[in-house]
Amino acid sequence: MQAYKLSDWLPTTNKEVKIKGWDELDVILFSGDAYVDHPSFGPAVIGRILESYGLRVAIVPQPNVNDDLQDFTKLGVPKLFFGVTGGCMDPMVSNYTASKKRRDKDAYTPNGDKGFRPDYATSVYSKILKEKFPNVPVLIGGIEASLRRVTHYDYWSDTLMPSILETSKADLLVYGMGEQPLREVVTLLQKGVPFSSLRTVKQTAFLLKEEEKIPKNKNWEDVSINSHDICLQDKKKFAANFKVVEQESNKLSARRIMQDIGTNKLVINPPYPTMLEKEIDASFDLPYTRLPHPKYNKRGPIPAFEMIKFSINIHRGCFGGCSFCTISAHQGKFIASRSQDSILKEVDKVANMPDFKGYLSDIGGPSANMYQMKGKIQSICDKCVAPSCISPVICSNLDTSHKPLTDLYQAVDRHPKVKKSFIGSGIRHDMLVPEFNKNADAAELDAYTEEVMTKHISGRLKVAPEHTSDPVLKLMRKPSFTYFHKFKERFDKINIKKKLKLQLIPYFISNHPACELEDMANLAAETKDMGFQLEQVQGFTPTPMTVATVIYYSGYHPYTLQPIRTPKTKKEKDEQHRFFFWYKKENKDWIRRTLQKVGRADLANILVPEKEKTAWKSIKPKTVKNTFDDTVSYPKSFKKKKRKPKRKRR
Repeated sequence: MQAYKLSDWLPTTNKEVKIKGWDELDVILFSGDAYVDHPSFGPAVIGRILESYGLRVAIVPQPNVNDDLQDFTKLGVPKLFFGVTGGCMDPMVSNYTASKKRRDKDAYTPNGDKGFRPDYATSVYSKILKEKFPNVPVLIGGIEASLRRVTHYDYWSDTLMPSILETSKADLLVYGMGEQPLREVVTLLQKGVPFSSLRTVKQTAFLLKEEEKIPKNKNWEDVSINSHDICLQDKKKFAANFKVVEQESNKLSARRIMQDIGTNKLVINPPYPTMLEKEIDASFDLPYTRLPHPKYNKRGPIPAFEMIKFSINIHRGCFGGCSFCTISAHQGKFIASRSQDSILKEVDKVANMPDFKGYLSDIGGPSANMYQMKGKIQSICDKCVAPSCISPVICSNLDTSHKPLTDLYQAVDRHPKVKKSFIGSGIRHDMLVPEFNKNADAAELDAYTEEVMTKHISGRLKVAPEHTSDPVLKLMRKPSFTYFHKFKERFDKINIKKKLKLQLIPYFISNHPACELEDMANLAAETKDMGFQLEQVQGFTPTPMTVATVIYYSGYHPYTLQPIRTPKTKKEKDEQHRFFFWYKKENKDWIRRTLQKVGRADLANILVPEKEKTAWKSIKPKTVKNTFDDTVSYPKSFKKKKRKPKRKRR
């Protein structure tokens, strides 16, 4: 691998700008993350795209907002605009757990140090820039801006907030994956179009003042949603807005959305079509160093980078449309897949990194096994408004062939320096079940499952059935738990056939809308009966732009406007959580009493029978860190280990 010079990164200081030989900058980017020049980090992608247009670009990562704000002025005034993002995660998710406790670590900061990213970072950075440079345009983007573009519920402040354009005072917002609108913005600016006239660029949003006219576009239809003031007064009308926003976000020919915010009017232009193969390849083929900026060399490793250092992202988007997930809301419902050539080129680059030991940590994407999947007849997809292609059933027009993915895995493994490629991303196990994926070739599905089990995992295959209750799963836009049983049968069959000793690890969510205490008891009982120990436990976290969050706040389903109850109090959440840990001594009496009180002694007898086997006693819990919530515990194994007698000293 080539030895990089400091000038190979985008400059972050005046000294680095001078090394480039520049006397002024066209664009200055501000980010809530440390600067990692890698295609998995949005600010790096945006910076490299701007650079590819011949622009002089600098980046200010994690500017200090607690001093004299010199980080916001040190590089001067850009010729075109400031770009602002809160980072690769919503800063509130980065900073707080599901129980609203401040996190101990920030994965996007060297050494995992906390305190380098303010709450609501995009708004904080943008407001500072507008105060210091009122005449310089500010363009905001990234996941925080994207998912907060309309009136939204903010879980951490427990308030209904207006569009982030209102709170940030930014001039333009790019939502979703920003490459396509950014390219158009740059092209127009280079032609001399003023920034204030960039109001018909697709996949952007802006605020109009009362006296300003709505820009004309004869190709777009308009739709108005309930104003911010109405949403504040009526939760049902707030819920109704979501259906419009979600459906228009997934259409090929979407309408332009309007929403009044006080005397201003929010305008959200329709999105771009899904990126073509050559377009997404172009983003990944840019000249990244794939490394953190050298300024961090003495500060310690960046956890988020270390996790993906030897991984390859093969596609974007997810057609699952899960009610609690923001992936499709930000990346889109339809899949944008890279070409095999582009992927193999990146594999070669990773394989030649000096510290590469032969193991790729992940060949995946938002859902690892959606690569190259799309509609068989595009015109049918063009008219579709369904938020999910696989819920409640798999669409008959969806091509779910796993052969391109199996071929890709085998091509990657043929690289002489790759000893093993792992699939670290989540796999949609339901698509591998012929009883659910009825139009697929069962032999092909088994071939993919066998390929993954024999060559691409290390001891464990992690999947996410999320729940066992059919009503809860329906609300989640997930299939019946029956299909998890079916998948486990196939998993066990391959385990025996290939003489493997692999474990299947299921992930579940507690406290989700429509989930009652009895549902959690059923979940615990059914998974216990299947012989599982639930090690990854996730409490539902309401994040902007999801169906589940709208229900959590409003109490109504946005598609039916029917009332749905959600566990909200700490007591309710803790009680649901306790069922995951029925094996812990301090929970047993409580579980028995609680289930008897609701008339489910049958479940109590399954979970905590009076004469419980001693195998469940004296198991020391192993502590793990939950991805989204506080520390949880689970047993190391179901069986009591025999200890070897200690040798006597002579």
